[in-house]
Amino acid sequence: MKQNMIAPCGMNCSLCFSYQITKYELNKKGFKRKTCDGCLPRSKNCLHMGDRCQLLKNGKVRFCFECPEYPCKRLKNLDKRYRLKYHMSMIENLESISKLGVKAFIKSETPKWSCPKCGEMICCHNGLCLSCDWEILKIDRKYRWNEELTSENKTKKLDNE
Repeated sequence: MKQNMIAPCGMNCSLCFSYQITKYELNKKGFKRKTCDGCLPRSKNCLHMGDRCQLLKNGKVRFCFECPEYPCKRLKNLDKRYRLKYHMSMIENLESISKLGVKAFIKSETPKWSCPKCGEMICCHNGLCLSCDWEILKIDRKYRWNEELTSENKTKKLDNE
């Protein structure tokens, strides 16, 4: 993980589905989805928050916790969605970065999100290593964390074997 992959809102962009599609060039393998290089590499201060937060939009703060309104309602809503659906908390990430610094945060996150098979980063949006588990998405494009493949998609898989 690189420091510029930690967005101001606390998102670790290297774990994002859109970033990993770019990294593993999955669109070239027939998986047509929106791609992203990360907020900071795209010269965006924060894709989730920067459109409404003038401090982020204008690059006045590096992280949301530096804002006097932290945590704002929008960040709280984003955090709630990510905790419930994606096993990640932006606010916990930001608190950790505030206490430890970004380098120590990255060091603490790497083992948590590393694939046990290959060491690449697991996608926070579906729980898959898109380096190893790409085939699961070919079968079920809506796969989410440890779900069973749907009956329809299991049938497709069996037909393709």
